[in-house]
Amino acid sequence: MRYAGKITDWNDDRGFGFVTPNGGGERAFVHVKAFVRARRRPVAGDTIVYEAARDAKGRLNASRIELAADRLARKTVESRRTQSHRAGRARSLAGMAALVTLVLAWAVGSIPAIVPLVYGAMSLLAILAYGNDKTSAEKGRWRTPERTLHLIGLLGGWPGAMIAQQMFRHKSSKAEFQLIFWLTVFANCGALAWLLAGDGAGLLDRLVSG
Repeated sequence: MRYAGKITDWNDDRGFGFVTPNGGGERAFVHVKAFVRARRRPVAGDTIVYEAARDAKGRLNASRIELAADRLARKTVESRRTQSHRAGRARSLAGMAALVTLVLAWAVGSIPAIVPLVYGAMSLLAILAYGNDKTSAEKGRWRTPERTLHLIGLLGGWPGAMIAQQMFRHKSSKAEFQLIFWLTVFANCGALAWLLAGDGAGLLDRLVSG
């Protein structure tokens, strides 16, 4: 069981003190070596989270101690990491779903075969480009320009880019890049919708028929 309490006495030179649990109760002995993941030395008045157990002489000792501020910061980081991972998985699944939807649309005759072929090829190119850029970043080699990655997405590679961003943990947390990336996604989807309807449909038919 873990308790929360405040360090009421602390001798920094000797590295020990005592903690009084919140709500009152028996205070426990605190030693600096019992702290885990501490980013600084404790001081009197710090709130800590700890486990308590008695030693052979019956004295109550605090163990596995964390500064409450450190614990909160760690939980916040873990929460953000979990949220980022979930968002990345959702992005990857959305990319795969987009490609599957295009293939199914072709299978039922709603769109010509050239559409899923182009998106599939550009998506493969996007995965290769993102993978190469991630490797280059890790090894300090010449990087793939961001405008190239955006151009690939704009030309139909955005489903693959969504998969690659999660696969390689690359470019998914860079806000400016993501803003431009989503603009290219919307622009491409708008262009595809125009090509599949109205005057655009006639142009697409002429392109497919040669």
